[in-house]
Amino acid sequence: MSHDANCIFCKIVDGKIPSLKLVETEKSLAFVDIGPCAPGHSLIIPKYHAAKMHELPDDSLADILPVAKKVAIATGAAEYNVLQNNGRLAHQVVDHVHFHVIPKPSQEKGLVVGWPSTQPPKEELQKVHEKLMSQLPK
Repeated sequence: MSHDANCIFCKIVDGKIPSLKLVETEKSLAFVDIGPCAPGHSLIIPKYHAAKMHELPDDSLADILPVAKKVAIATGAAEYNVLQNNGRLAHQVVDHVHFHVIPKPSQEKGLVVGWPSTQPPKEELQKVHEKLMSQLPK
């Protein structure tokens, strides 16, 4: 199993840094975020160290969403976000894959997102589709 001795999340997995654990499986750990943007904001991390989601083995990735579902239910939030960032430009701060479950109790509390959608022509979308199809892993 991949581990990074300098990674804060690996230290949490190893019990070297305390956390407020919620759910633990063989492959995942969920705990309360210490810098929440809403009450109940929690993190789900794989025990396997990988910086970005595409570097994570599929079996570790498959274990995470059922844990996120349990945490989402536990918050009691009718509305919530599940967020996962990859890389600095995408707002990733800790270089260990992690999923946030963030309750959205009001317009002001919880995750605030800007969504700069565009309206590209159908031909441009078709080119993007073709490129993605040619690069999908088999």
